[in-house]
Amino acid sequence: MTDLSHNANLDALDSSLNVLIIGYVWPEPNSSAAGRRMIDLISVFKRRGARLTFASAAQRSEHSVDLSEMGVNAVDIVLNCASFDEFVSGLKPDIVLFDRFFTEEQFGWRIERSCESALRILDTEDLHCLRHARHQALKQGRDVQRSDLYSELAQREIAAIWRCDLSLIISEYELALLQNTYGVAADILHYLPLLSTLSDEGAATWSGFDRREHCVVIGNFRHAPNWDAVHYLRTAIWPKIRQSLPKVECHIYGAYPPPKAQQLHNDKLGFLIKGWAKSAAEVVGGARLCLAPLRFGAGQKGKLLEAMECGTPSVTSDIGAEGMGGDMPWSGAVVGGLPPYSDAFADQFAVAAIKLYQSANDWQIAQFAGKNLIASRFDRDVYLPLFEQRVDLLLCSLESHRQSHFNSIMLRHQTLKSHQYMSQWIEAKTRLAAIDTDVL
Repeated sequence: MTDLSHNANLDALDSSLNVLIIGYVWPEPNSSAAGRRMIDLISVFKRRGARLTFASAAQRSEHSVDLSEMGVNAVDIVLNCASFDEFVSGLKPDIVLFDRFFTEEQFGWRIERSCESALRILDTEDLHCLRHARHQALKQGRDVQRSDLYSELAQREIAAIWRCDLSLIISEYELALLQNTYGVAADILHYLPLLSTLSDEGAATWSGFDRREHCVVIGNFRHAPNWDAVHYLRTAIWPKIRQSLPKVECHIYGAYPPPKAQQLHNDKLGFLIKGWAKSAAEVVGGARLCLAPLRFGAGQKGKLLEAMECGTPSVTSDIGAEGMGGDMPWSGAVVGGLPPYSDAFADQFAVAAIKLYQSANDWQIAQFAGKNLIASRFDRDVYLPLFEQRVDLLLCSLESHRQSHFNSIMLRHQTLKSHQYMSQWIEAKTRLAAIDTDVL
């Protein structure tokens, strides 16, 4: 691994640097961990005075953050359209950050053609291929097999990682998987977890055990693992908890609840679909427990970090806690060692939640463990400077870095050509369809 300690003469991220972020969606920091992470990445460049442009082909929503208030130029772009070439040629970015591998597939070849010397960074968010593999195994009621990890989606995602100069990996588990299963070179990967800062003063404002009540679930409903967890909690776990704790309610918060989620609302059972929370910290900070029975997924879970920040112990699965706790005690309980599709998993999850909800001593120990986890594994003041230093070093040695990876050179030459021809074919087809419509 590159030694990042000798950076006294490096200050590449200064006001002369021009940074372009191509977003898969417009950031929604109050709706998802992905939105919060994007704001953290923006802050890295902004605090060093770099000029920053955020571009996306997605539609803005009511929850999208106003980037102009952060001094970021926001630009709408179009998929499969040559207008992007003109835009990026005029911008001449020094750094291009792709938000998830889908954007690298769409725009990477255009960046290669228009500004080949730009440093290319991919923020994976989490490994989509790992999440997909686990989802497929869960639907078939079995464990993940090696063949699940070699899917077409995996081939696309790993290729995108190789084509970039640096990829940000959010979980140590995924970092090991990329190197040991997929053979990705360590020096094109960088570990950057979710980030937090918790002061003693902040922790002192937490409500205690006796001042809290009920359970809370929080998460964007558009994220498939979240929807599965809510549905599974309602059908397999919550009735067991409610039987032992008949006065306790479960409050479900999250952006974009679909009609099928609303149908799970049950006043008699105390399972209440609340929708989007204006202040997630307020609703999580008032609950006694955060429940997250995640049965598939990848990366780190923003909802569980947020629970720690609010002093709210959580009950989750192996997959929920993966890459977050390390060897340290969890802030609550982790139900592990059982297949997530088994009845035993639901039983043990309910038992763990009931015990923690009722035990003030265990609850206080869990709350303290969360504070320790934030300080040891998510400290913003530790991980952001390490990322800045890594970028500095790459900007100073980009050509030699690229020449040391033949796989990257080969994939950028071969794969990006296929993406170019496909995109141009779609663009031409769209243009011809528009002409036909005008004629009619």
